[in-house]
Amino acid sequence: MPTLLLVRHGRTTANTAGVLAGWTPGVRLDEQGEAQVAALGQRAAVLPIAQVVTSPLERCGQTAAALTAVPGPKGAARPEPVVDDRLGECRYGDWTGRELKTLAKEPMWQVVQQHPSAAVFPGPEGESMRAMQARALDAVREWDARVAAEHGPDAVWVAVSHGDVIKAILADALGSHLDQFQRIVVSPASVSVVQYTPTRPFVGRVNDVGGDLSGLVPPPRRGRRARAPKAPTGDAVVGGGAS
Repeated sequence: MPTLLLVRHGRTTANTAGVLAGWTPGVRLDEQGEAQVAALGQRAAVLPIAQVVTSPLERCGQTAAALTAVPGPKGAARPEPVVDDRLGECRYGDWTGRELKTLAKEPMWQVVQQHPSAAVFPGPEGESMRAMQARALDAVREWDARVAAEHGPDAVWVAVSHGDVIKAILADALGSHLDQFQRIVVSPASVSVVQYTPTRPFVGRVNDVGGDLSGLVPPPRRGRRARAPKAPTGDAVVGGGAS
């Protein structure tokens, strides 16, 4: 089962301005955001990343570029990021580009907060949060299967996306209804970790903004006897295990 790193883009000019960026073109990382993703690239240098898939929006492209700019273990070159529109931000329709403090006065704000599975953003370009979650889950599930087929079950790969999108993916992995996803925090340049098995997902980390990532390095492939015993794929270790 490959290890998926869900990476949120670094802080942007829209984040600091309190504006809902959505699919607004030209929204870039600010100075702190650039520093955040540069640090993330260094943290991830210990990982043999097999694939990087990113939202098409510029702030995610910058984040993916920072990750792949740092060589992997033993100076290994990183893969070129691949764009998948399904990892793009939720399409907020007529809310796009507006200040959050103004949107908080809209009647639908409480729907988004309390009952997001019923939220459909206004305007011809507006998307439902259910549709956003469905497309994002399709993307990560399909890429995870592809990474497993091409690079093996111990491969590590990265999906670079946005706060609401990652929260929706994590809610599904945690077995939570979309209406609970606002309880999850996903900060700029954070890493969350999911492994998909045939029977259930496992969530290894949520909103890691500075931890050591070396614990995610796959074990050396030296044959079955050299590797630590594991529970059958998809089974949780009774008692919690050693790691």
